[in-house]
This record gives sequence, structure tokens and C-alpha cells, in this order.
Amino acid sequence: MPCVRLGDLRDDEAREARARHGVPDGALADPDAGHPLTIRLLSEVRAALPGPPAPVPVTRDAVFTAYLDLMCLRVATRLADENGLRGTAVRRLAAKVSGQVHEAARRSLGPGQGGLDRESFETLFPCGPAPARLGGGTGWAPAVLAEGLFVPTGSGYRFAHEELADWIQGTHLDLGEALRALVHRRDTPLGTHTHTHTRTLPVPHHRIGSVVEALLLLARQHGVPQLALTLEELVHALDRDPHSWWAARLLAEALTRVPDATPYTDVLRLLADGIAERAGDGQPTPQVFGPAFWTAPRVPAATRLDLLRRLVLADGPPHEPGPRHLDTAAGLLVADPRTVQPLLVRWFDDERPLPATPHATVATAAQALLHTHRHRGLDGLTEVLVDSTHRRADELLAVLAEEEPSALCRAVERWARDERPARQRAAVTHGLRTAPHARPGADRTLLRHAALVLLAGPSDSPLRGGALALLVQDPDCRDRHLPAALDLFAACDPYLPPSAVAAALPTHPEPVLEAFRARLLGPDAGEALRRLADATTPALTHRVAALVGRTVTERPETAGHLAAYVDRRLDRDPAPCAVLLPLVTRLLDDGPEPARAALAGVLAADGATASAPLRRTLREHLYAHEHEPAVLDALLHAAARCDGAELRALVHRTGLLLVRTPEGATRYDRGLVDLARHLPGFAPRLTGWLTDAPEDWAALVGPSTRRTIEHLAGVRVPA
Repeated sequence: MPCVRLGDLRDDEAREARARHGVPDGALADPDAGHPLTIRLLSEVRAALPGPPAPVPVTRDAVFTAYLDLMCLRVATRLADENGLRGTAVRRLAAKVSGQVHEAARRSLGPGQGGLDRESFETLFPCGPAPARLGGGTGWAPAVLAEGLFVPTGSGYRFAHEELADWIQGTHLDLGEALRALVHRRDTPLGTHTHTHTRTLPVPHHRIGSVVEALLLLARQHGVPQLALTLEELVHALDRDPHSWWAARLLAEALTRVPDATPYTDVLRLLADGIAERAGDGQPTPQVFGPAFWTAPRVPAATRLDLLRRLVLADGPPHEPGPRHLDTAAGLLVADPRTVQPLLVRWFDDERPLPATPHATVATAAQALLHTHRHRGLDGLTEVLVDSTHRRADELLAVLAEEEPSALCRAVERWARDERPARQRAAVTHGLRTAPHARPGADRTLLRHAALVLLAGPSDSPLRGGALALLVQDPDCRDRHLPAALDLFAACDPYLPPSAVAAALPTHPEPVLEAFRARLLGPDAGEALRRLADATTPALTHRVAALVGRTVTERPETAGHLAAYVDRRLDRDPAPCAVLLPLVTRLLDDGPEPARAALAGVLAADGATASAPLRRTLREHLYAHEHEPAVLDALLHAAARCDGAELRALVHRTGLLLVRTPEGATRYDRGLVDLARHLPGFAPRLTGWLTDAPEDWAALVGPSTRRTIEHLAGVRVPA
């Protein structure tokens, strides 16, 4: 008949099984509380006791020992009844029965299926008169069969319970010899000696149980370090031969059977690293060490997650069928988010790329897991992330501020009430991130409470600016707190960002613009300018343009910030909106020269396809109204962003405007030479234009400039 392997029962199944067998909860130690045979045998042992047992959890080994003693005593009692023995003679007879049982285990270790042939069985357990060394008497074979210790099988006999047989045989197995035969020198069969070279049939795989029991006995008799060393040798054997069935199964069985695998953490790490390395080389992994295996060893959650961190490098692409180690980590996270969330955060330091997933790393995989399964413990996740100082934790909090604002609002309110300075700083930082996404009602109420708690702190607290920044973004309390906020904002308070004050621009334009006038002269002028422009309404376009123009006049270096902002906005929102088009047009008309020159630089080329129409509109406006050589020169030098016909048209049209004045003509000549020197391919292009249509360029390019360009291009241009 086929063998059906029965593993440990689930918790609910184990409770029902124990109840049916009269085994109370707590009678078995945790690792063995779901083992079916252990439950059954303990039930028999407890039923045979004269009184209630001591209320101490027992292990599988203790149960098997007690059961074997009970069986030997029952056999001895049966023999004694038939042969008229009483008292201590029964106990002596039980000891002899035990000796014969162990001898049967020793003999069944030889070649074969792990049983005894009829002759060997009857030698150990005679049917007729027993030898004097056994105390004489008759009926040994019927007695052991009647008590169910052995059962007939084919032409011989075997132990009734295979796991009990493995356990007994494991106590008599020469483990070193067995490992040499099965793993380290596979041409030597189990049971032979190292000096023989006779080949016999391979040992059947189902005989693995006794070897596993011998491994477990090694730890009990000689200590954990000895078993750890033996398991390391098996890992190295598996490295040499990844297809070794015995090395893989012995490792897997031992590591999942030990009551506490923590002392074997180094072995597990060595095994995990080897699997990841072989997977990276395209080599197969023994099936027994698939993702499901790594939930079985009894190790702390921190160790298990660290092992999975190493193993995700062995995962295949997400679209391939089959389990992945990352899925195993996800299952652990879903089952116990409070424990697993902080352990996944530890992965943030691991930037190794995942071979099967382009552009992903171990760290980003952890981020993705925490984000995907955030709803199982959202409040706990925010606490775990704020505890971490890692930038990836901060990145995930920033995402949660947008996607889960209610949870972040709750967190901000908690952190504001926390006396730890780091928590209060986090309340400000993440409160400001969350405020733009907070929903009216409960979310804003939580942020308001958090801000008021922070505002009630010491008057010299640096967090007052952050608290006011939260309050001015709340329409319900803006009026009361805006004046104090604007004072700190104008003074460049680092906790009062431009985005917070810009939110009040539509409702309080005069004081907000005045505060921005001061802030635009500060160190974060670029950010202030971007936020001000983003918050500008159609009605405020002219006033904001005037303010920006004054700022560029007073601080010419801000012109670059202005140009960068316009460039990004054009690509991001290219439709001619009610604010951007009039704002830029106003600056092109009335802005100071540095502002117009900076804008000319971003309007030279069409840029992204979607923004091309608006850029052309603004460029045409500049051509129609601009006369300053410095601005037109900036437009010319921006030609590096153009190509083909667009480049020729820009260079030619800009030249027509510049040569109207002597200064402009000089700038144009100098600009052409600069482009020819520094823009790859420009000099040959320009000589081509001059050759193809000399009449178009005759009035624009002077003789000296023409000769310089000829020299740079290495081509003569007809006069």
C-alpha cells in the first residue's frame, strides 16, 4: 500500500485530537503538541498510570520512552501470567524484553526495508521455549505480537509504529558511518564498514527516519555544537552536489525537528546564502528547501525574516508560476503585522538588486510589501517607520501622507503629544506633508489639535513655526494664527515652508504677498517662488508677476529659479491655463532683463510634444516685443536645445533682430563663434546654411566671423 505522510496537525485539529484521546492542553510541550502519534501514545501511557501524572509538559522523546517501557512491561506481564512469575521477576523480565526490542532495532538497521525476517524475529522472540538467558518460559513471539509492538509484514515482521521504530533504531545507528555511506561517500551502503568496498543496493529513502533520529540524539547526548557542526558538513555536501537527496532531506528534517532551531542559525544562514548564490548562477534549488520550508524551523521571527531577506535573491520573476520567498514574507506580514513590520524595515539597508526583477532591490521589495499590506496594521506601521531613521522609511511615510492621510493625521496627533523631541519634530514634518491631503472634518481636527499642542510648548521652541504652518492651512483657524505665521515666514523660519503660507494666498492676498516679498530675498527663494506661482489665481497674476519681477531685479540669481519653474510647468501642464500663460507673458513684457533672459532660455526650443504649442506662442510673443540684445543673446545661446530646421530658424530669426543695432550685431557674431566652438556639429551646419543660401546670411554674418567659422569647420564658404 502507498505511504501517506501525516505531518503535524493544525492547532484546531490538535486540540480536537487531544480532547478525543483524553490528553489535556499543556500536557505536551509545544513542538510536539500537534504530533498525531505522540498524542495517541501519551493517551495510552496516561491511561496505564495508577494516578494523575505530574503537571509538567512532556516531549515526544519522553512519551516514546514511556510507551516503550509500557509495552515491554505489558509483554512481560503476559509472559509472567503464562509462566507463573510474580513481583520483581516481572520487572526483570520487562528489562529483558526491552533488551530484545533494542536488539531487534539494531538488526533491522541492516540492508532491506527496516524489518526482521522470520528467522531473526523468532531468534529474538521465540515461539517455543526461550533460552535460559531470557529466563526460560514460552510464548515470546505471541506476546509481542498480541501487545501490538510488532506486526507481520510479508515474510517477516516490523515495528507497529514506523516513527517509534525510527526513534529506537536511531539510538543504535552509527551516525558517522551512515552519513559517510549516504552523503559523503555514496558508494558505501548503510550498515557497512569504512574498510569495505562492497557495493550493495541503495538504501530506500523511507529509511531516512532512523538517521534523522540519530541526528537529533546527537544533540541530546553530545550537545548542540556537535549537531551544528554535522549539519554544516551536510550543507557543504549539498554545495558540492545540489542533487544529493540524502543531504537535502537530512538537513530539512533535522532543522525542522529540533525543538529550537535558534542554535543552528548559522547553519540556516549558510544554507540560505548557498541557495541564493546557486540561483544567481542558474542552478536548481532542492525542492525540499522551497519557500514553504523556511516557515518550519522554530526560530525567532527576526531570524526567519533575516533568512528570507537572503533568500529573496533566489526568487524568479513575478509572472512565473510557483511560490516565492517574497510571498512567504508577505504571508508572515499579513499574519502578524506588529511583529513583522519592524523586521521588514531592517531590509531597508540591503540595496542588493533582485536578479529576477529589474530595477528592484531587497530594500524596495520591503517597501513594496509594507505598502501593499499596510491595511493590516496601518497605525502600527506609522510608528515603526517613524522609529526608523532610514530614508526609505521617510519615503514610505511620504507616500502614506498622500494615500492614507487619516492614518497620518492620527499619527501626527499622537506624536505631538509625545514628550520626546524626536516625536514632536516628526509631528511637524509629517503634519506638513499630510496637510494638503487631509480631508475636511476629522483629519483637519486632528492636525489642528496637534498644532495647538505644539504651539502650547515653550515660546522659544523651534517647532512653533511648524505648528503655525499647520494652522494657517486650516481655513477654520487661519484668521487667528496667520499674522504670527507671516512674521516667522518672513524671517525665514525653517519649519514654516512656503507651501503652507501659499495656501492662504487666495483668502489673504495682501499680507501673504508682502510676506513672500521678504521670503523671496531669503535662502530658499527658489522654493518660495515655485510655491507662490503654483498658488497664484487668475485675479492675482499681475501682482504676482510684479512681485517676481522686483525680486529678480533685487536678486538676479533668482532668475534661474524662475526659468526652471516655468520649464517644468510647461512640460507638466502644457495647456494654456488661466495663470501660467498670463504670468509668463506679463514677465516677458514688464519683467526685468535678467528675468526675460532666463525665460528666453527655456522658450528657445519646442521641448516636449505636448508643450510645444504653448512654448511657440510665448516665443512668438518674445520675438514680437523684445529688443534688448542681452535677452536675444540668451535666446541664441539656448540653441543647444534645438535641432534641424528648428535650429536654423532660431539662429536666423534671432540674428535679424540682433543686427538692428551695433551692439546686437556684435553679440550675434560673438554668439555664433561661441556656438561653433562649443556646440558639437554647429560649425559644419552653419557653413552649410551659408553655402546653401548666402543671400539669407549676407547681412547677418560679418567677414571676420565667417573666416573664424570656416576655420572651425574646416570648410571654405563661398563669399
